[in-house]
Amino acid sequence: MNYTTAPAEKSTVKVTITYSKEEWDDAVNKAYARTRGKYSVPGFRKGKAPKPVLENFYGKGVFFDEAFNIIFSSTYPGIIEKEKENFTAVGDPSLSVEEISEEKGVTLTAVVPVKPDVEISAYKGLKIRSYEYNVTDEDVDKEAAKILQSKAETVDVTDRPCKSGDTVKIDFSGSVDGVKFPGGTAEDYDLELGSGAFIPGFEEQVEGMSIGEEKDITVKFPEDYQANDLKGKEAVFAIKLHGIKTRVLPELTDEFVKANGGCETVEEYKAKCRERLERQAATRSLNETENSILKAICATAKAEIPDAMIEQEIDKMVQDFSYRLMYQGLKLEDYLKYTGATMEQFRSQFRGSATERVMSTLVIDKIVRTENIKAEEADVEAKIAEQAQSVGKTAEEYKKNIDPRQREYIESDIVVTKLFDFLKANNELYTGEENK
Repeated sequence: MNYTTAPAEKSTVKVTITYSKEEWDDAVNKAYARTRGKYSVPGFRKGKAPKPVLENFYGKGVFFDEAFNIIFSSTYPGIIEKEKENFTAVGDPSLSVEEISEEKGVTLTAVVPVKPDVEISAYKGLKIRSYEYNVTDEDVDKEAAKILQSKAETVDVTDRPCKSGDTVKIDFSGSVDGVKFPGGTAEDYDLELGSGAFIPGFEEQVEGMSIGEEKDITVKFPEDYQANDLKGKEAVFAIKLHGIKTRVLPELTDEFVKANGGCETVEEYKAKCRERLERQAATRSLNETENSILKAICATAKAEIPDAMIEQEIDKMVQDFSYRLMYQGLKLEDYLKYTGATMEQFRSQFRGSATERVMSTLVIDKIVRTENIKAEEADVEAKIAEQAQSVGKTAEEYKKNIDPRQREYIESDIVVTKLFDFLKANNELYTGEENK
């Protein structure tokens, strides 16, 4: 077997592989042995006909497809491994047959999508917006009050109209141009007003209704609504209100937080809330600043990204979306039926974000390699010690449970941290006035 490689269009490499007559004959014989059980020939039991008989009956190329699979799969991985210093394959190759000859053997061509080289105009000396989020007393009060929700008492309301925050029991029947539509009708439906569960304008028009009241409300479906036949359409809903419930919260007292919050006083509980919110704010500030840096650098970058890389990223995003649906008790197939979208249409909505993600990954990799940013052994040891301490173990105890994949993740995390430290030090960061 001999092969040559040559650059091709849009971040692909053309690998031309030539197999000798002996190698090809061996692959055909293996294909015969593997697949002969599928074929029947008059006068022979199924799977017992000799190879020449099958070739004469079904045609000379009866075993060629399987032989191609056998010979290519046995050699292609080795080629990719041998060429890893020259290119990195990022998807399945497109295979074609250039020549088949009983005397010369077979020549195959594999067009391989490869990791592209990215050109970055600038990643130092840029003026980039940073983000900083601060925690206010109001934020702390709101966070502290959340614990009250778990002990809230639900009571019936009979002496006033409904308002935002109430849960109402309603019948509704919706129609467009006088025709009812699927999913637009329900009885004894519990709706929390102000939750945003229904389309804009629906809940606001229910507010102010009293028990036993009936009325029609008019709303307009958003232009980006999931159901294609309802996008931008005006709908009339006939509403009847049967009941109103509201939640009465207990008071936030020392006794309450002692019994429910694990603290002795309200002030102590609020202090813990502030600590938690400040950690969240710091994480948000860090993530958004780093995203801002990366976005600014990507704006200066160019790369011919192969479709295979984008499709792989879309696969991940679709899978993540599917998992989120599962937590809600839904399947992706049912979601597509409900929205009236095909899988192709659904995938297309991720293409822009997927392309940005791939470009970001390429940019990070390029800068890391250019600046020779590495995770030193001392860095890894320090990170392991930090993680061990967080779970109450010694570093030595913690190491016993670290597998190669986890260590690789630790090293990657260190490299990315060092990268952004480098980028922050080598660019001018400013805070936007609109930050909170």
